[in-house]
Amino acid sequence: MKNYILILCLILISSCQYEDYDDSKVIDSPLATCIDGYAKIPGTDYEYSCLNYDLMGQITLEEMDAEAGNDCWGWTDSTTGREYAIMGVNNGTAFIDITDSTSPIYLGKLPTSTVDSSWRDMKVYNDYVYIVSEAQDHGLQVFNLSKLRGVESEQIFSADFIDNSFGNAHNIAINEDTGYAYIAGAGTKGIYAFNLSDPIAPKLELEGSQFGYSHDAQIVNYKGPDQDHFGKEIYIGSNEDRVVFVDVTNKSEPNLISTFFYDHQYTHQSWLTNDHKYALLGDELDELDSDYELKIDAKTRTIVINLTDLDNPVLHHNYEAETKAIDHNGYVNGTEFFLASYTAGLRVLDVLNIDQKSISELGFFNTFHDHSDHDHGLPKLTAIKNQDPGGDHSGKKGNSEAFNGAWSVYPYFKSENIIISDINSGLFIVKKQN
Repeated sequence: MKNYILILCLILISSCQYEDYDDSKVIDSPLATCIDGYAKIPGTDYEYSCLNYDLMGQITLEEMDAEAGNDCWGWTDSTTGREYAIMGVNNGTAFIDITDSTSPIYLGKLPTSTVDSSWRDMKVYNDYVYIVSEAQDHGLQVFNLSKLRGVESEQIFSADFIDNSFGNAHNIAINEDTGYAYIAGAGTKGIYAFNLSDPIAPKLELEGSQFGYSHDAQIVNYKGPDQDHFGKEIYIGSNEDRVVFVDVTNKSEPNLISTFFYDHQYTHQSWLTNDHKYALLGDELDELDSDYELKIDAKTRTIVINLTDLDNPVLHHNYEAETKAIDHNGYVNGTEFFLASYTAGLRVLDVLNIDQKSISELGFFNTFHDHSDHDHGLPKLTAIKNQDPGGDHSGKKGNSEAFNGAWSVYPYFKSENIIISDINSGLFIVKKQN
């Protein structure tokens, strides 16, 4: 009888160990509430301009033993339901448990595979994170995120696999519907795609140098209005001076569908609306003058591309925000567009009425402080990010302060917490006010 009771207890303990995360158990009191346009951390001089978004928690660069931040992504553990932020920093990739967003836990770092770099990008597929960097000979790092389960103290992690076939790269995109990872900006290799069916042994299946250098990309199983391409796997590449649309369904015979040209400066990143009818494109240099400083009358511009006919994408309209800042990475969730706009921070745009060429701002949280106007007692900038290199690593584009602040954002957690990676300050966790 005693043995039976013991076995029953062990079963109960085991069944509870990885029970689904219940967000009702999490204390949801913000670190700084947005009131009258500012969120001030109690007991400090730190305050951030904002609208409708509270600061839940943050992890500084100092806590991550880093000098500068870059990209970010998120992972939700399919077994436990816990939420994690993954943030690129100059010397590696940091992991933070943000399940309790008001008390985030820095778990440690996967160091860069070669040398430090201002540029690092990562995406997640089936509990693995895939990481690339502009660091020389960095290759593709693969890390099993399940190793984060149960971690309670800061650790230095090691990669489970490294592919060195392409050296350095600027970006990575994953089509989670097909299980293919696409390396962007890997020199002259063009479209460079790996099959991830074996997560720690990615298999190269496509190298399309004829399609040019992609600075960033999104790949989807197309479900938009153009029935000629419905269901096909479409690669949307932001290629420096154009956007390319490529059918990559057949990895041995990729086919260019069309190319979108516009009054470009530097085609940086685009993201589709949920219905795949429009692409929201950001040009990283169109707000700058010839000296790579912000124009006096600069307004953050989003180029909206109509994809009703995928063979003939056309300009729908240009949305100009009131922010005087450069747009960087943006992602759509539902009818909202979450845009990291460097020195203007996170901007949340309503794209519900995009058909009528109507886009409006719903809220924002600015992680950047313009010390020339007011410093609120904050320390001076210690890190200034070099401009995205693209295919040009000469440094001619300078080191303007306009390239500071919010690099990226991840708006897909079930908890509705949003993470922002700030170049100068670290990781911010924000949430829309009730």
